[in-house]
Amino acid sequence: MSYVEVPGAKVPIRMWADPASVDDGAMQQLRNVATLPWIQGLAVMPDVHYGKGATVGSVIAMRGAVCPAAVGVDIGCGMSAVRTSLTANDLPGDLSRLRAKIEQAIPVGRGMHDDPVDPGRLHGFGTAGWDDFWARFEGVAESVKFRQERAHKQMGTLGAGNHLAEVCLDESGSVWLMLHSGSRNIGKELADHHIGVARSLPHNQNLVDRDLAVFIAETPQMAAYRNDLYWAQEYAKYNRAIMMALLKDVIRKEFKKAKPTFESEVSCHHNYVSEERYDGMDLLITRKGAIRAGAGDYGIIPGSMGTASYIVKGLGNSKAFNSASHGAGRRMSRSAAKRHFTVRDLEEQTRGVECRKDSGVLDEIPGAYKNIEHVMEQQRDLVEVVAKIKQVICVKG
Repeated sequence: MSYVEVPGAKVPIRMWADPASVDDGAMQQLRNVATLPWIQGLAVMPDVHYGKGATVGSVIAMRGAVCPAAVGVDIGCGMSAVRTSLTANDLPGDLSRLRAKIEQAIPVGRGMHDDPVDPGRLHGFGTAGWDDFWARFEGVAESVKFRQERAHKQMGTLGAGNHLAEVCLDESGSVWLMLHSGSRNIGKELADHHIGVARSLPHNQNLVDRDLAVFIAETPQMAAYRNDLYWAQEYAKYNRAIMMALLKDVIRKEFKKAKPTFESEVSCHHNYVSEERYDGMDLLITRKGAIRAGAGDYGIIPGSMGTASYIVKGLGNSKAFNSASHGAGRRMSRSAAKRHFTVRDLEEQTRGVECRKDSGVLDEIPGAYKNIEHVMEQQRDLVEVVAKIKQVICVKG
C-alpha cells in the first residue's frame, strides 16, 4: 500500500497503516506529536501501536529539537543477523543442547557476565575504538556514573521482553543467526535522566503532552543529551556485536566438523536519532520502532517467537523519511496477552520451535503480535525482501 494521510495540527500524519485499525491511544499520541512547534514531518509504520511516552512505529522529523521520550528508554535497541554456511541438514534433530549452549554463553533477563567480556579474545572481533568508547563514559551524566561496573558486565547480554537470540532457516535451508537487544540498563538510566530534565524545562510546560518534552538546539541540555544518546547508541551496537561473536563461537564449537563460516552481518538500530537532510533542511530524525530504509540499506524486520522474520533492503521512500517498520508490532499489551492466552496456547503457537514454553514468556506469545505477512504487505513501497527466515531455536530472557 501507499500511505494514508491523516490531518494533523502542524503537519499531516502519513500512515502506512489503516487508521481505523490503530487504537485510540496510539492515534491520540500521534495527534499530540503533530502539535509540536518544531515538527517538520511524521511518518507512521504498519507496526504502529501505543507506547510509553511516544508511539511505537513512529518516525518524527524535527528541526532544531529532539524528544527523548520519542526515542524510548532502550536507546539504540535493534537487530543483527548473519547467514552461515550451515544448512538445515547440519542441524541435529534435538535442538535442546544447542539452545542450552547459547543460554550459557549469553546471559538473559537481568543477568550479566561474571566478568566483563574481553573483546580481544573474541574470534574476528575488531577492537578499534573500544578503549576510546569506554573512555568517553567519563563524559556521560553524573547520575549514572556509579553504574559503570554493571555497564561493563552487561555488555554482551540479551535482556528480557521481546529481546531474542535465534537460530533460523531461510527458504533455501541456509542457517541464520539473529539477535535483538539494545543498551541494557545503562541506556535506560540515561534515558530516564534526560526525560526528567526535559520535562522540567520552561519551554515544555504548555505542551499538550508533557511526555513529548524536547531539547532545543544550541542549549547545554541538548548538547548533554546528544552526547549521552550517541554513546548509548554505540553501546547498543557493541552489545549486539559481542553477543553475535559469542553466538558464532557456540556455533563453531558445536559444528566443528562442518567448519562453519559467516557472511557479513546485517545490523540496524530501531530506537534512535539520526541527523538527515530532507527538502533542503537538516533535520533530527527520531525512529522509535522503525528502521532506516534508505535506498540499498539492509535491515531486519522480525515477526515473533513463532513466526517468520525478514531481511530487507530499503527502497529510499522519502515520504517515510527513508524508514520501515521494526517488526510485526504488538496488537495487545503484555498484561492483556497474559489474561487472554494460556501456556497451552503458547505451546501450540510455538510448535516446532525450541524455546521457553512457560508463563514467564506468555506476554511474548505470537498471538499478541500483528500478522507479520500483513505488515510486510503494507510496506511494499518502503522495502524489498532479501530473505524470509523462520526460527528453529528462540532464546528469550
